[in-house]
Amino acid sequence: MKSLIHDETAMHYVLAGSKLPTLLFVHGADINLTYWDAQLAYFADQYNVVALDLPGHGKSGRDKKQWSVKTMGQYVATFIKSLNLEQVILIGHSMGGDVNLVAATTYPAPVIGFIGIDNFKNAGQPLAPEYQQQSKEIIHNLHTDFANTNEQYARMVLLTPQTPDAVATQVVQDYRSAYQPMTIDVIEEVFNDLYLTERELLPKLPCKLHLINVDYMPTQEEPLQQYATTGYTFHHMAGTSHFPMIENPDELNKKLDEVIREIRQESNEKA
Repeated sequence: MKSLIHDETAMHYVLAGSKLPTLLFVHGADINLTYWDAQLAYFADQYNVVALDLPGHGKSGRDKKQWSVKTMGQYVATFIKSLNLEQVILIGHSMGGDVNLVAATTYPAPVIGFIGIDNFKNAGQPLAPEYQQQSKEIIHNLHTDFANTNEQYARMVLLTPQTPDAVATQVVQDYRSAYQPMTIDVIEEVFNDLYLTERELLPKLPCKLHLINVDYMPTQEEPLQQYATTGYTFHHMAGTSHFPMIENPDELNKKLDEVIREIRQESNEKA
């Protein structure tokens, strides 16, 4: 485990392998880099692989007064610059995909590929009206009963009754123990404003958007056709939760392997 200090906040990360391109794994909200353990082990012999704890997560710093997806994306861009990472393929899960979207459009030069894991399922779209009151109640309850509310949110939105017990237990424990100020700021952004960031930045991606999404919740392709103007591919994955990296790591690794090879071919053709 290593750390990098930026803006007085420590960012912890792990690095393995040495062969280009670089795979940079960015986790989603309220979890940490250990969710990528199976991917790091699988790809370390083939590529330079890096995973980090986003600020407010895992072993990274928490000394900030305000939190946002945009700021986390800027941290990731700075991280890439500071480590002089080359031929970067950004791989982001859930909110990590939006973090990477900010990073890729902030510092596009070294980015040759972009992979989203179970995200951009309704890209650039505001929360449906029937869920807006519910979202206000969730935010209110996060202030008053954080651990139970965050667990309920995970079980209601990210897990299903069919999710294996080991997966559900790990996720619930991490959501209950997440850093409250960060979680509240970020979920308010996700509910209210993040779709505007996606509308603005998806057309500015420096490369094609590749998605590997789990079918426990459908992906709407019409918004992707509208906003992912640099092109996109959508890869379906069977599963019962939002966390394929720990629910079905072998299958995810196979799909990632296929997409990474496709990205490398695209990059070579451009060169």
